[in-house]
Amino acid sequence: MTEPLAAPPERAGSAGPSASAGRPERTSRTLSTGRARRRYWTIVTVLSVLAVGFAFGLLAWDNPMPVGSDGFWRIAQMRATNIVVMAVVAICQAIATVSFQTVTNNRIITPSIMGFEALYIAVQTSAVYFLGVAGILAIQGVSQFLLQIALMVGFAMLLYGWLLSGKYGNLQVMLLIGIIIGGGLGSVSAFMQRLLTPSEFDVLAARLFGNVSNADASYLPIAVPLCLAAATLLVLSSRRLNIVALGRDASTGLGLNHRRETMRVLFLVSILMAVSTALVGPMTFLGFLVATLAYQFADTHDHRYVFPVAALTCFVVLSGAYFVMRNIFYASGVVSIIIELVGGLVFLFVILRKGRL
Repeated sequence: MTEPLAAPPERAGSAGPSASAGRPERTSRTLSTGRARRRYWTIVTVLSVLAVGFAFGLLAWDNPMPVGSDGFWRIAQMRATNIVVMAVVAICQAIATVSFQTVTNNRIITPSIMGFEALYIAVQTSAVYFLGVAGILAIQGVSQFLLQIALMVGFAMLLYGWLLSGKYGNLQVMLLIGIIIGGGLGSVSAFMQRLLTPSEFDVLAARLFGNVSNADASYLPIAVPLCLAAATLLVLSSRRLNIVALGRDASTGLGLNHRRETMRVLFLVSILMAVSTALVGPMTFLGFLVATLAYQFADTHDHRYVFPVAALTCFVVLSGAYFVMRNIFYASGVVSIIIELVGGLVFLFVILRKGRL
């Protein structure tokens, strides 16, 4: 079967098919191709410089050894694990959220709606509830990390296969069921947390917030290949995603099997979200925040251009937040809380001005 023709790139500022249902088309000034490209590459360059600057700052700030010396690089090597973890999380969250919003044709939801984070919290809480404080140690390790990823991906694919297969498969029903299951898991977790002792809950609470320090260097040989493989497949499918964004009828008319492509994208999204959540913990609004910013920065709905901007934006947000909170305010533990707060406020802002976005 011949490759379906890709949809022509949209002009800068158009609302595009991936906009939320019921939103009127947004008009904007027409930019020349050369000017639009210069603006895009300027933004990419600025984001790249910021990413390199924050990464170097995390490696070199408060490093007592002279820059370039053997001692400097030894200390920097110990800090480099956090940089790699941030890069993995940035790629996972950015690529997964943009892809998920495309196949669901909705710009105000994230993959977290499918219950990945609720399942992660339920696993962590159950371990402490049944095994005590030692339960946290029982679920740490490479095999346990793989098991958590397998549970999340298996849960997602069971949901996708059940609700998207058959003649009456419906994406909206799948999202609704995902919200209900996530809420149910959250209620069970909250019930078990109320029965924990204060010391057990204190140990558990540290695992329930997304934090780079939750990641173990031994997880990276598994997390990095999974992240790169899934993200690469989605990036290579950018033209197909452009067609999927047109809707079921239009994409079918262009020769694309919409249901099969949707299932494939959702499977890759579930891998990315499972890796990110199992690695550092839940970060509900990070993906939404960077996807919203990426569409504004790229000023296009072509995934070939949105994906790089989204990944760079996510890394800048993560590394910049950790650099500022760790080295200026000495409160690196609250980074995820600040990101969630800002992301939640942006979410509310988008909801309130939904008709004009």
